[in-house]
Amino acid sequence: MKDATGAIRLQPTKSEFREHSGPIFMTSSFQYSSAEEAEAYFSGKIEGDIYSRFSNPNTTELIDKMCHLEQLPAGVATASGMAAIFATLSAHLKSGDLVVASGSLFGNTLYILQNILPSWGIDTILVDIKDNEGWVKAISKKPKIVIIETPSNPGLQLIDLEWLSKLSKQSGSIFAVDNCFATPIIQKPALWGADIVIHSATKFIDGQGRVLGGIVLGKEEFISPVFDFLRRTGASLSPFNAWILSKSLETLEVRMERHSKNAFSLARELESHSGITSVSYPFLESHPDLTLAKKQMKWGGGVLCCNLKGDKYHAFNFINSLSLLSITANLGDTRTIVTHPATTTHSKLSPEERAKSGITDTTLRFSVGLESIDDIINDITDALEKSNIE
Repeated sequence: MKDATGAIRLQPTKSEFREHSGPIFMTSSFQYSSAEEAEAYFSGKIEGDIYSRFSNPNTTELIDKMCHLEQLPAGVATASGMAAIFATLSAHLKSGDLVVASGSLFGNTLYILQNILPSWGIDTILVDIKDNEGWVKAISKKPKIVIIETPSNPGLQLIDLEWLSKLSKQSGSIFAVDNCFATPIIQKPALWGADIVIHSATKFIDGQGRVLGGIVLGKEEFISPVFDFLRRTGASLSPFNAWILSKSLETLEVRMERHSKNAFSLARELESHSGITSVSYPFLESHPDLTLAKKQMKWGGGVLCCNLKGDKYHAFNFINSLSLLSITANLGDTRTIVTHPATTTHSKLSPEERAKSGITDTTLRFSVGLESIDDIINDITDALEKSNIE
């Protein structure tokens, strides 16, 4: 079954009401016909839903669809993308373990690695995403987990998934990939050897900036500890949010194609503007990883990054001159969004840490939406002219 068909057609068994569209199961618990049946469910003799903190038909539908899209056999749903990251790390790590991670991860993920895990006796080695020798050296120390995000946030840097997967397996490490930017429509890390694939479903999976959610996918041996952790700590996804996200998956492929088309057009337009010093987008001819992008990605995705001439004042002046684009820290919306990472999403990092991720005071991240590309380009070029960036 193709991606789009599975995302539309996979759903639980229909009820006696013969509904065409899957319903919302807004219930905290599930009823049994007898004490014996309740015992059988809780002992595992009968498989099924017991309590919505553990599972629910809506979360099951969402997980089944995401497993289909990522071509992985098992998964869990979480209350947010960061809950997915934290649960993955917490379930697999213990005191004395080592993590090797890309230095270009999302700011809050880096915060967990650098500020929370050390208090549990867990160390992290951060590696420049483009430093192959650094990866080899760090992974030779046999970390429990190797975790990356590609394309990176916000610099859109890439790493070879196949190469890093083989390197991780040689050291017996679990290889985890945050696939938020690409989505399974554009990139399937498991096909290149990833053990665990993580999503902030809040972003492109939802696609309209409505709900929070997270997904962790992998083989059963990697997902079972995460499920057990979530079952007891409670960062579970609500049935309503799961229903929204499952419905959103029905249009994910057509949306990602349009996001990518618009982002590519905007990237080429910005690259030709005299007020822009650099543009990073995986499918641009100027991107240093273009060959790799075309190897492991179907399209370039819906996010691009650029640097303006000037300083923070010029960046703020440009943002404040926009009339159509939204100013927010989210991404993956139908509406085009501009974000100033240095003062928002990555503001908790030190200037040195931001610099390693390619973030300066003039760096802007655009999550390119589904509006007419002409309107998007006109709003940006008008703002560049109004803010005297040329």
